[in-house]
Amino acid sequence: MKHSSNSLISQALEYLRKNNVDTYVFEIKIMLADLLNMEVSQIKISDLEVSDDNKKQFWQMIEKRKNHFPVDKIIGHRGFYKYNFIVDTNVLSPRPDTEILLEETLKICDKTQVQNILELGVGSGCVITSVLAEKDIMGVGVDISSAALSIAQQNAQNLGVEGRLRFIHGDWFSSDFTLLFTNKFDLIVSNPPYIPTGEIGKLDAEVKDYDPIVALDGGVDGLDAYRQIATISPKLLNNNGYIVLEVGENQAEDVINIFEYNKFKLYKIVQDLSGIKRCVILKK
Repeated sequence: MKHSSNSLISQALEYLRKNNVDTYVFEIKIMLADLLNMEVSQIKISDLEVSDDNKKQFWQMIEKRKNHFPVDKIIGHRGFYKYNFIVDTNVLSPRPDTEILLEETLKICDKTQVQNILELGVGSGCVITSVLAEKDIMGVGVDISSAALSIAQQNAQNLGVEGRLRFIHGDWFSSDFTLLFTNKFDLIVSNPPYIPTGEIGKLDAEVKDYDPIVALDGGVDGLDAYRQIATISPKLLNNNGYIVLEVGENQAEDVINIFEYNKFKLYKIVQDLSGIKRCVILKK
């Protein structure tokens, strides 16, 4: 038996809204398009026939969405910058704001002689693999989660940069962390955990229930990771090297103060599309 895609989409939308899930028709079309191995635009313009098997799989997706499972983690991938990345509950879903971090990193690579880059908290690998896909340089990505590193390795292979990228399973809060490296870097980039511990419970269910807490929890004031990065970076960064950081709302000045205390100089602050100071760039 065949089923109308438009009818399924309408039923799913009504079902999710009855279950208090704030979702959009476009998100439902993304799931159906992925299931049918089609472009979303094809779902938009045509009323397609859907088989019984695909209908069953579609409703399994909708049941997950009913429980606030993020769409990108239902289909298993998400677009970021120019590329598509494998994601699951072991990694932070790439955000549009983080594209600012990437774009600023690429600008520094264009302006200076960056030969190598270190990412602290690599997650899905969307930042460092995008950098290496654009620039012929070497990279190292570190994460405390072996599951996240597995995802990052797959994404590195998909972008064809695995030959220039080494991954390290490590904790930058460890006292011997800097001993893992035999050379210094021209640039360090990080989107560290910066949500204050007490605020995590207030986040949307899509984030607090399905993004890894280790990638969210920044300690009591949200600044623990920045303090540690400022402490270890002098041993990891070449003279005149850069640190590019994503920061939370109203955190930029505090982060700048932390790094200036550790002898770094402010290079640039970049706002996101909402006018929030989202990216802080410092120089050794």
